[in-house]
Amino acid sequence: MTAGGIKRLFAAGTLAAALTLTLTPQAAHAASVPAPPAPDAVGVGAARDVIAAPGTLDTLSRFFARDGALAAADAAPRIDGDVVAVYTLAPEFVAARPGARPVPIARQEFLAATVVAADGRKASVWTVDGPQGRQVVNIADGDDEARYTAAGARLLAGGVVFREPQINAWYVQGGDRVLPLNADAKRAIGAGGTTVSAYRDRVHRAYADKLPGSGYDAKGLAGGFGPTDTGTARADDDPFGVGPTAIAAAGLLGVAGVGGVLVKVRRRRG
Repeated sequence: MTAGGIKRLFAAGTLAAALTLTLTPQAAHAASVPAPPAPDAVGVGAARDVIAAPGTLDTLSRFFARDGALAAADAAPRIDGDVVAVYTLAPEFVAARPGARPVPIARQEFLAATVVAADGRKASVWTVDGPQGRQVVNIADGDDEARYTAAGARLLAGGVVFREPQINAWYVQGGDRVLPLNADAKRAIGAGGTTVSAYRDRVHRAYADKLPGSGYDAKGLAGGFGPTDTGTARADDDPFGVGPTAIAAAGLLGVAGVGGVLVKVRRRRG
């Protein structure tokens, strides 16, 4: 090899090393955010089965008929599309400080599927694992869960779609980027998105003092379902959505005691 060739190789190697030194912190940080576990086929199948069960479809018929727009007998609800896993901003991620053990940005809250009535209206049916297996715990107007999951997959293939319930924001995270999927998310992090580190800083400032076990939580202000609730999830009070225990309890009340409508989540469109 000529002296010129050696010089070029040396220069290229020096540049590569410089770039590695420059990019390593960000790359290492991106790699340090593990993905939350994906649902298994058994869980997905069980969710679909319980949503398609005659008792659930009967409840859905009454759900769609609750405002008198059509009769329950004419609702003819049917599952539309796939069961999706819904992830929510993880308290462990919010609590994490620089240098802490890497944790996923979100955790799986429930499996959901969109159901469509004969008149075209949609509802999202939430399911979780309960004492007797997979059970329906909530019905919510619209198809946010499936719609944002699909939007995130189109925007960032392989990314994790998750929600920040406190502000009704939906995001997709992949590598070191967090990108917004709705207007509320754009207001929070900008239309171009942000880094995982910057997002962590933001949610840590916003919610670290509201985590389970905090003074905020001890005062009963951290959301969920209290003894005087009317069956509406208080997204404006709970930074982390409805936890599995609370949502299961609400679901049991809804299935057993509400004449026709399960717990209904208020949605703020964005």
